[in-house]
Amino acid sequence: MQTQLIIPTQGSGLYDFTRDVEGFVAGQGDGLLTLFCQHTSCSLLLQENADPDVQRDLQAFFRRLAPPADDPSMSYLVHRTEGPDDMPAHIKAALTQTSLSIPVAGGRMALGTWQGIYLFEHRDAPHTRRVVAHLLG
Repeated sequence: MQTQLIIPTQGSGLYDFTRDVEGFVAGQGDGLLTLFCQHTSCSLLLQENADPDVQRDLQAFFRRLAPPADDPSMSYLVHRTEGPDDMPAHIKAALTQTSLSIPVAGGRMALGTWQGIYLFEHRDAPHTRRVVAHLLG
C-alpha cells in the first residue's frame, strides 16, 4: 500500500506530520513503513516531540553548521543559483535523512514515547513538499 503525503512549509523549520502517517497505517496490521522525501533541500527526522527547545536547538545547530552562502565562512560555495539558502539546504539534507523505516504492529507505528516524525525544511521560503509513504506487510 502506498500514498503521497503533501506537507506545506512556511520556511525553515521542523514540521510534525506524525498524525498524517498514523492515519495512513491505521488498521493496516503489521509491516514495515518506509517514508521517502522527494526533495534535495529538506529531510526527514524521527525526533523528540515533547519539548520545543529540542527543535529550536536543532535549527540553531544546523544554521551554525551551514550558514547561508552569503556568510563569509561559506565563500567557497559555487552553487548559488537559487539563492543563499539553497546550497546550505543541500548540505543539511546530505547530513540528515531523506528516508525513514518504521516498524508497524497492529496498525500502529512502533514509535517511542517521545518520538514524532518531522519534515525538516532547510529552505527559507515556503514550499510544498511530497513524502511517499509505503507500507509493506
